[in-house]
Parts: sequence; structure tokens; C-alpha cells
Amino acid sequence: MVRAIERIERELAVLQEAIQAIARELQMAYASYLAALGQALRKQLILASYHLCTQGYPENFLKLSLNQRQQLQQSIRKLGQKAAEILISSLMSQEDEEDEEDEENVEEIVTSLETTEGEIPSELSSSPSESVKHSSPQTYIVETSNPIELAKWQQHLEVQMQQTLRKVSHEANLILQNAGILPQKLPEPVLEAAAAAASEGSAEMMPGPPNILNLVLEIADEQDTEKSGLTQIMTINLRLGEIEFADTTVANHRKQIREILGQLNKLGREYQKKQRERSIAEAEAAWRASWYED
Repeated sequence: MVRAIERIERELAVLQEAIQAIARELQMAYASYLAALGQALRKQLILASYHLCTQGYPENFLKLSLNQRQQLQQSIRKLGQKAAEILISSLMSQEDEEDEEDEENVEEIVTSLETTEGEIPSELSSSPSESVKHSSPQTYIVETSNPIELAKWQQHLEVQMQQTLRKVSHEANLILQNAGILPQKLPEPVLEAAAAAASEGSAEMMPGPPNILNLVLEIADEQDTEKSGLTQIMTINLRLGEIEFADTTVANHRKQIREILGQLNKLGREYQKKQRERSIAEAEAAWRASWYED
């Protein structure tokens, strides 16, 4: 029985090494993915802002002076660049601090992809708004030899990505509203409710371009019920699926991540099976060790 336990331990050790190798591959794949996603997000944010200014609310945009238009465009560009930084930092904060060599490789990927469109200027050390500036990710150190912990790490990272897109979308809408593009009669709670309604499917959504929320909401006026009625709203709503669909580089990196996750799931099942075998073998050995005849 002791030999059986030792054999299982050796097999578990081999599986752990394989899982660690997959973990490094997954982290590198996410580094490439997030760097490419940051670039694509900046482009899609600018395109969505362009659509709102020229197709959604052209009259409001034309009311702006040349200087106001340039300030608006600069704020959108800075927001997109800051969002790209936040996406990368969400991975950096989750790297295993003991694995310095892998972290250097991740930084090399990030740098090489960012410089394809030019270095991020130093002026971006401050973001257009405190809501984005202080949205630093929570540190999450992962045990790379444990497939369950790796799965939690990956899910945590995906949640942070979605949260970043929502925050950037909300911040962009505030910038557009402060510039006079979005109607001033729409208070911030209404903007938040519109995004929530879209995600929950509780409002009538209308067809439109990517990353644009185009829906009809019923807004009640508590002071004057006669003014209550349906209101069409167009806002920025960055969606991960639409960003990936519009950018082949991001889509290819996502495909690579899926393939790696498939390998990880297979190893994870084998790992759990071996852990179960070890528990059974140890329990049988413990039973025999404590058993005696009356």
C-alpha cells in the first residue's frame, strides 16, 4: 500500500509540473491578449465616440467650438490609453511574485505590442476622471500547480476585464455629457440604469453600430406625470465580444486562450482523479494501521 501511495505521489508531481507549464503558457497568452485588447479598445472607443458625435447627436457636436471639439477628442484618446494601461495592470497584479523570469517575458510582450502604435505619453499618468484613475485591480496571487486555483485566477481576470469595460464606457459617457453631446436632462443614474437595462435585457434595444447602446427607456417624471414617456438613448457601451469580433488579432489571441484552457481542463480532471486515488489509498492504509483483532 505504501508503494501505491508513493506511485500516486510521483504521478501527481508529474501532473503538477505539466500544470505549471500550462499556467505559464496561459499567463503569456493573456499578456498578448490584453495588450492587443487595449489597442483595439482605444480604436473602438474612438469609433463609438465618432458615431455619437456625427450620427447620434450631430447638432450638439456642431454647437461646440473648435477648441471644445479638440478637448473632447483629447479626453477620449486619454481615456482609451488609460484603459489600455488598466487592462495590462490587471494581469501584472495577478502574476506570481516568485516567478520573476515569466513576469519579465510578459512585460516584453506588452512593450512590443504597445510600441506598434507609439509609446504612451507621460501625460497619461493622470486619467480624465477619478473613477478610472482609482480603478486599480485587486492583487490575486495564484498557485500555478493547482488547476482549481488557476481556474479561479482566470475567472477573476475575466471579471476584471468586464468591469474595466463598464467603467470606461461610463466614463466616456460622462465626458460626452459634460461636453454637451449627450442630453443634459439625462442624469448620471439614468446613464447607469441604461447600461444595466441593456445587460439585463429589460429595455427595448434597437439595432445599431458596435459598442453603441441604442435603446428606448420609459423615464418617469415624478413632478409632472404628463412629461413621462419613452426616451431614446444612445450611449457608449463597450462590449468584449464586439471588440473581439472587430479585431482579428484580439480574436486570434482569444482562440489561443481557449485552446490552452482546454488543455488545462483535461489536466485538471486527471489531477483531481489522482488526488482521489491518493485519498482512497491513504484511507485504506490508515484503516489497516488502526485495525486489530479482538
